[in-house]
Amino acid sequence: MSAFAKIKAIQNTLSASEAKLAAFTLSSPTAMRELSSSQLAKTVGVSQSSVVKFAQKLGYKGYPAFKLSVVDAINKKAQNKSRLHGEITVDDEFNDMADKLLAGKINVLTETRNLNEKEAFTAAVNKVLGAKRILISGVGGSAIVCRDLCYKLQKLGLQAVNDTDSHVQLALAATLDAHDVVIAISESGSTLEVARVVKEAQRHQSPVISITRYGKTPINQLADIKLYSVAESESTRLSSIHARTAQNLVIDLLFIALIQASENGRGTLARTNKAFQRMRAS
Repeated sequence: MSAFAKIKAIQNTLSASEAKLAAFTLSSPTAMRELSSSQLAKTVGVSQSSVVKFAQKLGYKGYPAFKLSVVDAINKKAQNKSRLHGEITVDDEFNDMADKLLAGKINVLTETRNLNEKEAFTAAVNKVLGAKRILISGVGGSAIVCRDLCYKLQKLGLQAVNDTDSHVQLALAATLDAHDVVIAISESGSTLEVARVVKEAQRHQSPVISITRYGKTPINQLADIKLYSVAESESTRLSSIHARTAQNLVIDLLFIALIQASENGRGTLARTNKAFQRMRAS
């Protein structure tokens, strides 16, 4: 999991000391190769304990593990030096705009991949395959991703349900029990309507899988299994585009992992594909 991706994802929630450490890490990562925790603290102007707590907040056992992750991120970033960066402007020629958009999408996909661990997807697959019903909750732009995931799960023969109306989602959540699962999709991780669905499902002991941005968000803090998407962009005009790109990668990874894990699912998918083949031939 990329150290840079973690820092960027929670950058707006950091304390003053943590913000200094985050800024230094992102702006001068190569300098950290030679710095101990005490040297970093002195350089940035914070206490050594702040360095350790910052590393732990990012999910590392201590500073050495954090430093190793930063070095690894530097090495990976060096492999992509030729990637075009920069904000898309209204004055960009088409080719420049297209190249920047492609570069932004590649970056979002790479960061999203780096944020997610195999163990979380394995746990999500087991929950979904063992569920009696699967309620997929999301509103706004995320609702489009919810619909896509619902369709994918239905093609595997799974009892997935989804509705764009948040009131219907809440009503459905009230009918769930411990044998059902909720998949909550929210780029911000704080969408009020989705949080209400999650809380209602939990009242009935239904487990929750979240797909949100990385960090402590209201929704993923309630979730039993946490999957992450990244939607960072220099331009707020592109934020929704990048959010859907990242979310689509997560649901596609989940879909393929389900296919790999379920022989029954593969059989059902083959039957649905044959149905489409017969339709095209007729």
